[in-house]
Amino acid sequence: MKEHFTHFPSDDDTSDIERARKLFTISDLAREFGVTLRTLRFYEDKGLLTPRREGNARLYSRRDRARLKLVLMGKRVGFSLDEIREMLDLYDLKDGQETQLRVSLERFREQIVALERQKRDVEEAISDLTRTCDVVEGILKQRTAQAG
Repeated sequence: MKEHFTHFPSDDDTSDIERARKLFTISDLAREFGVTLRTLRFYEDKGLLTPRREGNARLYSRRDRARLKLVLMGKRVGFSLDEIREMLDLYDLKDGQETQLRVSLERFREQIVALERQKRDVEEAISDLTRTCDVVEGILKQRTAQAG
């Protein structure tokens, strides 16, 4: 499942006419968010999106569009689809979204810690590889000097 998602669209990227629409086709959402039709069908199979059906056509509501936007943002920052679904499902509770907001905030903070740890690990790996390149270049220079 290859996604061509290069940035997270903001509402500024979408025209007022698009935002005012009540229904979107699968092609509309795929084009707007830079994902494949297969990706949208996959999210539907996973219960993240629930389009209405008219014959063979899938019609997505503004709610589906908002959920897709959150799914893609969640994926971009490293949440699993199960974690995203759990947070989205909390929205359906009738407590004025307070539970969703509290749980989401906790998960966001945990993810920030995890991403910071990954960032440190990547920086260490880059540093190790840079030092190794320097050593290998030195060995190659010595061998070239000895051969020449």
